[in-house]
Amino acid sequence: MTPPLKQDLVSAKRDWHFHSMSRELVNDLCARQPGAAWSDPWGEGHDCWKVGGKIFALIGAASETVSVKTASPEMAELLIQTGVAERAKYLHRSWVAVPLDSAPDELLHRIRASYKLIRDKLPKRLRDGLELS
Repeated sequence: MTPPLKQDLVSAKRDWHFHSMSRELVNDLCARQPGAAWSDPWGEGHDCWKVGGKIFALIGAASETVSVKTASPEMAELLIQTGVAERAKYLHRSWVAVPLDSAPDELLHRIRASYKLIRDKLPKRLRDGLELS
């Protein structure tokens, strides 16, 4: 077996750094949503973002995507067909997985839309306690 070339190591380090920064960006965007709370319910480094105890964004431990809710299975299918997102494994058909290396504006839009969908279905007493975004 031949040792890796220097450019391979540099590329791998850059990819890891980019992945790490993208994950940090998504976590920062989620944390900015009013009433957002982080948890790691399954252990092993999952980033699970909730509002009112309901998940609005999820990054798996080794995932290159953030899973978010869409308004309907049809909207999810449209995002998948246009290449904006992938199917979100283990989640309802209305959820999609958006690549972490997507444009920051796209990530922010998808996170905010998912957050709003979840927040708007919370009981009024919980919604009233959240600052509207």
